[in-house]
Amino acid sequence: MRKQIKQLPSHLINQISAGEVVERPASVVKELVENSIDASASHIKIQIESGGVKLIRIQDNGTGVAKAELSLALSRHATSKVRQLSDLERIDSMGFRGEALPSIASISRFSICSAIDDSQAGWCLKADSDEVMPQGHPRGTTVEVRDLFYNTPARRKFLKTEKTEFNHIEKVVQRLAMGRFDIGFELEHNGRNRFNLASAKDHQQNQQRVGQLLGKPFIEQSVYIEEQGIGLKLVGWVGLPTFSRSQADMQYFYVNGRIVRDRLVTHAVKQAYQDVLYHGRQPTYLLYLTLDPALVDVNVHPTKHEVRFREGRLVHDFLFQRLHHALAQTKPTTEAVSPPNVFDKSQSSIKPLATSATQNEINIQPSLGFRQVKEKPAAFRASYQAQRPNNNKPIEEVIFNAPEINQEAVEKPPLGFAKAQIHGIFIIAENENGLIMVDIHAAHERITYERLKSAYATNGIQSQPLLVPIAVDLNTQEVELIKQHQHFFTSYGMHVERLGLEQVVIRDIPLILQDAATDAEQLLRDLIADLNTYGESNRLQSESDAVLSKMACYGAIRANRQLSLAEMNTLLRDMEQTDRSNQCNHGRPTWIQLSI
Repeated sequence: MRKQIKQLPSHLINQISAGEVVERPASVVKELVENSIDASASHIKIQIESGGVKLIRIQDNGTGVAKAELSLALSRHATSKVRQLSDLERIDSMGFRGEALPSIASISRFSICSAIDDSQAGWCLKADSDEVMPQGHPRGTTVEVRDLFYNTPARRKFLKTEKTEFNHIEKVVQRLAMGRFDIGFELEHNGRNRFNLASAKDHQQNQQRVGQLLGKPFIEQSVYIEEQGIGLKLVGWVGLPTFSRSQADMQYFYVNGRIVRDRLVTHAVKQAYQDVLYHGRQPTYLLYLTLDPALVDVNVHPTKHEVRFREGRLVHDFLFQRLHHALAQTKPTTEAVSPPNVFDKSQSSIKPLATSATQNEINIQPSLGFRQVKEKPAAFRASYQAQRPNNNKPIEEVIFNAPEINQEAVEKPPLGFAKAQIHGIFIIAENENGLIMVDIHAAHERITYERLKSAYATNGIQSQPLLVPIAVDLNTQEVELIKQHQHFFTSYGMHVERLGLEQVVIRDIPLILQDAATDAEQLLRDLIADLNTYGESNRLQSESDAVLSKMACYGAIRANRQLSLAEMNTLLRDMEQTDRSNQCNHGRPTWIQLSI
């Protein structure tokens, strides 16, 4: 039987739209609070009952809504933020589609009261009535949403428990509060105050708010950055590698004040942490990127969680370079006390190191995720030996040629001066704050790794021809992508030649990877996927770094090797000069401070 095409009634259109905009009570809170932010409110109060199902009340002191505009505010696609098509190209407001209020009103018992001045002459409108009624109200707007999903029972039965739904609301308000430090936020649930945040007016108060919402350990174990260039500005807090987490639950990124989830951003941050974070651990950060609204499209998804950068490669490189530089400074300084709380099990999986090992074999506890070292990789060493300067010297000979230091004649450096070696694996040093304990192998491993990377970069990347070239079948788009990025492949020592419309051949790979059991075909496919998604790839660099890291691990000082005081002090001075020396190549802390 043929069904006729009919125009949907407006209330059904709104309910369909609500299915996209309103997923749960937290979605309502997000949309309404964003409206308050756009109304230039300096204080927003959120009152919740029964996890938001029974009541959501949002009250602000913003510019308000005029009497004549209240009815229009509940109409679809009615907004004060967009006037013409060109406005969509420079959106600087949180909302702009004009869908939230009518969508919410269609699935709840909805009312809105507002006043545009301080005369207390306010007006109210209920969604089930066309009549605007006078009511005393301070300047600003109050929106009440009662009995959410009362007329869409199928949606309501998918809601979780009251506690779960409120937890989602609390997270939404926290994220909004971290996006606008200049606005005060109050949150109540069932008459109980959950937090009351005064507006912040300077950096110290901003930091206090972050500490309230994310916890003091985050502030104490993070680095504040403020970077600017090429029309981009990045500020915020980057968690130290020792403050990593098992889940990506403390990662907040804002673009022009709007919190977003973006693969390009995640990739850039992951790259920046690649040399200091153990595999499987997640970094923590709270970052704010500011750029011209014309350079970012926020009209991508109904929830506005996703954005599209018009110059994605530029943004990616800016984020990576600035964060990479900030993390490279994680080394002992006169201001730094210690990589904090490295043994705090609630924040880190790091555990004390093993205390028993032989001269040629150091067994690291399996709980740390490291493999036991059984033998030295002669193949790795031989492949690199031809490229490094002074190739007649073994890798281990890195630091031991320093004279004794007159400790009385110089000011005490951050890590102080060595006093003893204990258990064959730790250095005990004295500095101004107390005692320093250094993991010898981990510290020397980082120093060696950074020097190997520097030497590798200085000497350039050499290629190794494959004995049997590898033919790889691809599609025409992938072959064209290789052609477009040919310089990228050759600059990293990989020669890929086109054979036909849908086939290429790999003739050379980087010399350092020849003995690393590298699957050249899979590596090529991964590189293509990265280039297609991000416009670049760091896989070749990562593969090379992985080899250098392994070489550094094998070449670093072994347990029970007795060091002189001069050798110990040289190691301490090298740590102070080496980037990322607060962690070894695997993300382990290399030293801790013991206070007086």
